Amino acid sequence: MNAALIIIFAVMVMSIFLGIRAKKGKDMDLEQWSVGGRGFGTIFVFLLMAGEIYTTFTFLGGSGWAYGKGGPTYYIIGYGCLAYIMSYFLLPKIWKYAKENQLLSQSDFFVSKYKSPYLGILVSLVGVVAMIPYFVLQLKGLGIIVSESSYGTISSTVAIWIGLAVVTIYVMVSGIHGSAWTAVAKDILILVVVLFLGIYLPIHYYGGIQPMFEAVEAAKPGFLALPDSGMSPSWFVTTVLLTALGFYMWPHTFGSIYSAQNEKVFRKNAIFMPIYQLVLLFVFFVGFAAILQVKGLTGADADLALLRLSIQTFDPWVIGVIGAAGILTALVPGSMILMAASTILAKNVYKVVKPDLSDAQVTRTARYLVPVVALIAVFFTFKGGNTLVALLLMGYSLVTQLFPTLIFSLMKNNFVTKAGAFAGIGSGVATVAYITITGKTVGSIFPFLPQAIQDFNVGIIAMIVNLIVLFVVSAVTKSSAVVNTKTEKAL
Repeated sequence: MNAALIIIFAVMVMSIFLGIRAKKGKDMDLEQWSVGGRGFGTIFVFLLMAGEIYTTFTFLGGSGWAYGKGGPTYYIIGYGCLAYIMSYFLLPKIWKYAKENQLLSQSDFFVSKYKSPYLGILVSLVGVVAMIPYFVLQLKGLGIIVSESSYGTISSTVAIWIGLAVVTIYVMVSGIHGSAWTAVAKDILILVVVLFLGIYLPIHYYGGIQPMFEAVEAAKPGFLALPDSGMSPSWFVTTVLLTALGFYMWPHTFGSIYSAQNEKVFRKNAIFMPIYQLVLLFVFFVGFAAILQVKGLTGADADLALLRLSIQTFDPWVIGVIGAAGILTALVPGSMILMAASTILAKNVYKVVKPDLSDAQVTRTARYLVPVVALIAVFFTFKGGNTLVALLLMGYSLVTQLFPTLIFSLMKNNFVTKAGAFAGIGSGVATVAYITITGKTVGSIFPFLPQAIQDFNVGIIAMIVNLIVLFVVSAVTKSSAVVNTKTEKAL
């Protein structure tokens, strides 16, 4: 057993220990298990949200896209900063309403605002379907990290099963408390590793960051800019918009909002999180550094860029530390996804079907669903071959369809009816499903449109459909309700 493998397994054992230790002294009812009893301060909420945001997508997908796509990679920097600005105004309102109404899941928010448990079922199913590719992303990343950093001693398949067992155990035992404590270790380690790699590798191979960019531009002219078609400026803008609006629409991210002690927590985090976003630049630097040093990675293999360059540069013990940091970027968001999916399926789907369930039975059902959701994700992990970023964008296209209904619900006079909300979300999701299944793009559907519009992110097109249907159905159902009310009064 090499040094890298020893370090990796030590971190996995530590994750289990922290996850189980976090349960001590707490009565794990559904509120404690899913939202930490609403007692987390600024630091823990920061770490939880960073744990969900800085994942294997950040660690491997960001460097993989820098290696394989070049300039379009910078959309990842833009959408996060926009989302943090939005969070300053948006999240305190969500938290306050959730606190007043004792909400525990994202679906609870929609049920309470629109007085419709069946809308809650739709929101739950959209969230779970979107989280599956997000969880697949974490599992694929975990498999890549362990397989590569163990120098092939452990296969990707075995690594995925081990990681899944680890995260399932501590989610079932400690819920969000386990995720929070593991996030502490993850954030410290990932900051050290990413900053070190992003500074050292460009200097080691090129003499600095600027010489690295000059060398890449000389070898691949125009690679560092946006292309005229495909991932063009219009694709860039619409993708940044889509992902910024959907940033807090993930059920596990939305649920972590409820865990805060008070609304001031979010305003403090909104000030500092954009600084943390700069860490992503150093991930990109690693991907750019690998372009001329690691040849021949195409398609999904581009996600190997960071680890392949590290392996040819450092001793095994350093690779072990890098691999350990990467594993934690999979385990923390993976645990949050499992917990959120299980909670909303138990509380907002199963309990609606069987309303006589007690709170204790709902809590028990949520825990039992953890391994079920995990196994479903494993099935899709071994079926697909998409790059990590492609998987994330697919999920974003789905969860962002919840944004219009959410934002209108926060207005003092919300004109959206429950039927309008249901129809809008349904039509947006159906559009995403059709485009994803058929593999079509805006350009292939509407080849006569200008190139700039053909390059729009399909998620934005789905949201436009969503908004049109939402407005029309809300107007029709609201006017029908007014007519019925007048008729009843006349009678």
